[in-house]
Amino acid sequence: MERYDVIVIGAGLSGIGASWHLTTECPDLSHAIFEARDDLGGTWDLFRYPGIRSDSDMHTLGFRFKPWCQAQAIADGGSILEYLRETAAEKGVAERIRYRHRVIAAEWSSVDAAWTLTVDRDGGQLLFRCNFLYVCAGYYDYDAGHEPVFPGAGRFGGRIVHPQFWPQDLDTAGKRVVVIGSGATAVTLVPELAKTAAHVTMLQRSPTYIVARPGKDAVANALRRVLPERTAYRLTRWKNVLLGQFFYRQMRKHPDAAKTRLVGWVRDRLGDAADVDRHFTPRYAPWDQRLCLVPDGDLFEAIKAGRASVVTDTIETFTEDGIRLASGDLVPADIIVTATGLKLKMLGGISLTVDGRIVDPAQALTYKGMMFSDVPNLAIAFGYTNASWTLKADLTSAYVCRLLTHMRTTGTRQATPRVGPRPVEREAFLDFTSGYVQRAKDILPQQGTRAPWRLDQNYLKDVRTLRYGPVDDEMEFH
Repeated sequence: MERYDVIVIGAGLSGIGASWHLTTECPDLSHAIFEARDDLGGTWDLFRYPGIRSDSDMHTLGFRFKPWCQAQAIADGGSILEYLRETAAEKGVAERIRYRHRVIAAEWSSVDAAWTLTVDRDGGQLLFRCNFLYVCAGYYDYDAGHEPVFPGAGRFGGRIVHPQFWPQDLDTAGKRVVVIGSGATAVTLVPELAKTAAHVTMLQRSPTYIVARPGKDAVANALRRVLPERTAYRLTRWKNVLLGQFFYRQMRKHPDAAKTRLVGWVRDRLGDAADVDRHFTPRYAPWDQRLCLVPDGDLFEAIKAGRASVVTDTIETFTEDGIRLASGDLVPADIIVTATGLKLKMLGGISLTVDGRIVDPAQALTYKGMMFSDVPNLAIAFGYTNASWTLKADLTSAYVCRLLTHMRTTGTRQATPRVGPRPVEREAFLDFTSGYVQRAKDILPQQGTRAPWRLDQNYLKDVRTLRYGPVDDEMEFH
């Protein structure tokens, strides 16, 4: 049975970053990356729908240790995947990845101070051991998206596709396309499909906050012309972090004013081209759900040009040639795209046991947003909902390395978060009203009402806590 000090699960953004941290900060520890798929990249390898791009700027979505040097700050999926491949090759990560290794079970033994992993490899099962398990598998199901049951779907004469499994042979040119949804995927698809389709309709049940920003960061590109590459990248990264944190705090502090301004920006962009009150004025407060980003206002430009439109209504039934709405209106379609969201999955679906006890993550408290109460030597990378995923994943990896170094220095092999004598109340791990979060409440862990059992989705505070704070607060070592 092969054994490593650390096994990282997942070779996407988080896993590649984790491997760099381990190599750089814990060079004496052996580690490997197990990736269930045939290639690295995670999200950016899985999603292949037209127009796929980041919804965060690449100066914060990119790695702290690997500058993003392209002019386009809101980057397309292909460019991001190439950036990840380049990073993995340059930093020695690629040689540590073991593809088609899907971890299906992990069993902890306190006697051995080790995890035993059951791994599916092309239909056969292999066993591996490690002292520390670091799950960087993301938080959604790669094998299934959220697909509601629509009445009459079997009668529809055209094609119905989900963006998570976009067919490469699908030709939308000259076709009438309906995109069901109003989240990040929908607002990305609509302007891209509208370039060649006869018409694209975004059919939404309720509006989402949509913000336009330039696809290129003028400050970043100017800094790169006069400063060394890494210096320019570091300054741009901090600029974007601080601006993002400032606007987030202001919107949460003054939600009514923020709503007025956000909707006002849309009105300024669209003019009379759409009913902004009906189609672009959400019922919830800003950042109760993640804001949708449209680079250079491409969605608004498609609507103004008449190539796309927005309909806000509920679906009564699919018909042979479109969708009939509750209002009685018919939306004609040759192709229907169900951009209806993600299906969440914790720990990549791994079955977890500790000394024979089955672990249900939904019953656990999260420790510093990255470990589970009463579960030894296991961490998860879970990014921000109000900023770039990588910012939090980077801090988590830094903390994991500090914890491993502390264990080695003190001669301990087991680190288990334990609630101390001070009581801690429970609350939702993700304070979001988004459908994909609400649908997954039964599988998500909870967080506490005090440190170290909660994080505040605040990068500046988390830098202090995870990069420089103690590693032994309410942590039991053996």
